[in-house]
Amino acid sequence: MRFIHMADVHLGASPDAGYPWSGTRKNEIWETFRTIIRDAGEEKADLLLIAGDLFHRQPEPEELKEVNYLFASIPNTRVVLIAGNHDYIQPSSPYLNFEWAPNVACLFSRKCECVRFPEIQTEVYGLSYDRQEITEPLYDSLHPVKSRAFHILLAHGGDSRHIPLGREQLQKSGFDYIALGHIHKPGALIRDKALFAGAPEPIDCGDTGPHGYILGEYRKGHLTTEFVIRGKREYRNLELPVTEDDTTFSLRDRLEKRIEKEGWEHIYRVVLTGSRQPGLRFDLQRLREYGMVLDIEDRTSPAFHLDELRRKYEGQLIGYYIESFEEHERSETEEKALRYGLEALLGTVQED
Repeated sequence: MRFIHMADVHLGASPDAGYPWSGTRKNEIWETFRTIIRDAGEEKADLLLIAGDLFHRQPEPEELKEVNYLFASIPNTRVVLIAGNHDYIQPSSPYLNFEWAPNVACLFSRKCECVRFPEIQTEVYGLSYDRQEITEPLYDSLHPVKSRAFHILLAHGGDSRHIPLGREQLQKSGFDYIALGHIHKPGALIRDKALFAGAPEPIDCGDTGPHGYILGEYRKGHLTTEFVIRGKREYRNLELPVTEDDTTFSLRDRLEKRIEKEGWEHIYRVVLTGSRQPGLRFDLQRLREYGMVLDIEDRTSPAFHLDELRRKYEGQLIGYYIESFEEHERSETEEKALRYGLEALLGTVQED
């Protein structure tokens, strides 16, 4: 039995709203979802598991038709989905009255349900959100009915406001595989058993690293899984070291080279570190002109040469200020106070 486990697709989301590439990102979420559906067909997957948040909010009827068309395009793959905290089941939810393709099973009840597939000796359990936040650990008490089938739990949660997950309880639950959603980065809650597929495409800047889905196979009593990358882009944190010789243009040239090396398709949060020439302020807007730069944070500090300044301003306010910090070993907070104070004091000095 082969399966694809995906979660947190967030169809309808517009990541990085207000940035020029936001519309492209919205379309890419749909295209990556379509690609994974095609993968399910090509891999001859018996099951496609969607562990919540297929949509970023309540789906529109037209969107459900598009999704259903894609599901119907893989008739030999059984699709099982639950609703998460973003697309939770409201009394008026378009989910409820929609007529799905014959190969689609929806576990949309607040209480745990089970769909059985005897032809592949597999049973899938799951429940859906009926509101945005559920603080009870609903999965901790769930157990499959004893049978010779391969038991799967579809679960969405993992923090204090969205169905907390008890690792020990899930370990003893009796499920053979637990397909997790809600956490957007792929990872393991229980090695080889309870896995987060992560979001197929990153949704916000915290979703760093590669994205895709989990491809699993259960054969002769043995389960194997692999992570398949399908995300078109990544959010990446990029540190750009600064020296006293740097200017805005020199940093821009180095940033361009770094982005060219890392990949123009990715989205970057840039942090400037190191020491800059005292009094210099970099034009951060100009640094955003190349590539998809989401944010730039200047963490540089002025490169003061304390011995030289103390001699130059001996007997003056600046000299006394420096000496007041040299009577003992400085803490990190005091180091910042010294540098911030010097920058302010030197800004008031009129050079000859």
